[in-house]
Amino acid sequence: MLLQPSPEVAEAAAEAGHAAAEGAAGGFNAGEVIIEHVSNSSLEHPLIHLPKVAGIDLSVTKHVLMLWIVATLLFLIVTITVRRFLSQDRQVPGRFMSLLEILVEFVRDSIVRPNVGNKWVLTWTPVLLTLFLFIFGANLIGVLPIFDTLALLNSMVIHAAPESFFARVLHGGVTATGNFNVTAGLATVTFFAIIVAGVRAHGFVKHWKNMVPHGLPVPIYFLLIPIEIMGMFVRPFALTMRLAANMTGGHIAILAILSFVFIFANMSGQALAGIGVGAVLSVPLGVGISALELIVILVQAYVFTLLTAVFIGMAIHAHH
Repeated sequence: MLLQPSPEVAEAAAEAGHAAAEGAAGGFNAGEVIIEHVSNSSLEHPLIHLPKVAGIDLSVTKHVLMLWIVATLLFLIVTITVRRFLSQDRQVPGRFMSLLEILVEFVRDSIVRPNVGNKWVLTWTPVLLTLFLFIFGANLIGVLPIFDTLALLNSMVIHAAPESFFARVLHGGVTATGNFNVTAGLATVTFFAIIVAGVRAHGFVKHWKNMVPHGLPVPIYFLLIPIEIMGMFVRPFALTMRLAANMTGGHIAILAILSFVFIFANMSGQALAGIGVGAVLSVPLGVGISALELIVILVQAYVFTLLTAVFIGMAIHAHH
């Protein structure tokens, strides 16, 4: 004879099962974790509150802080390296100075000179070198697990208050170049660099006249001029989307693969299942994609700088 549970016991068991299911489903949300690691901190909860100027909120978010850190580190590294080299009696370049010389020669001879020509190489090498180093630094700092390590220490040792600056700085993504606002700002630099290059090479009026070929029937210009104007904005738009999408895509892939550990653990209800999936699948694939990500951060900095040099060269050598 089977024992039938009382209605009260059955109801309590059903509630417990429902609560357990909700807990398992809500214990780990891969989508929320991925968004948390690639998104910027919100303007409602910025790291540093600043007043609005002309309706623009100037508060400091996570990605703004990352840009400040990258700019400061690049300034200090380059300045200290060059000053130390110049202060020597025998100017023998050390390791950092030799690396800096290699980078300068690479940008000058492989990116700038072939596109802008010998006449303008000294004018545009500093600009494009700065752009290359800044994008590379912003890409690289997003791969280093600095803030992930700090978050682990905070959860295990520090236990900072949720509203403290230290706790707030741990939330949000680290890769500022995965933010479309940041890449749009970098593309805006390219946009105005193209105009400045054309105006300096040909003069203000001739630069704009060079946008379309000369000697065509007048009706053709009604078609060509809107196309060329659209092309002016398509170039920086393409740079914006290319850099942000590539930097965000790599991080999403890594986080999605690593999340298999928690997904399988929740599905099976056993931590060993998640550990097994992690050891066999997630960790090897994550390490492999992370290695590819190191190549991507260099390639994306190179591509952005190269395309900027190409666009500047087109403005300088426009002959219609």
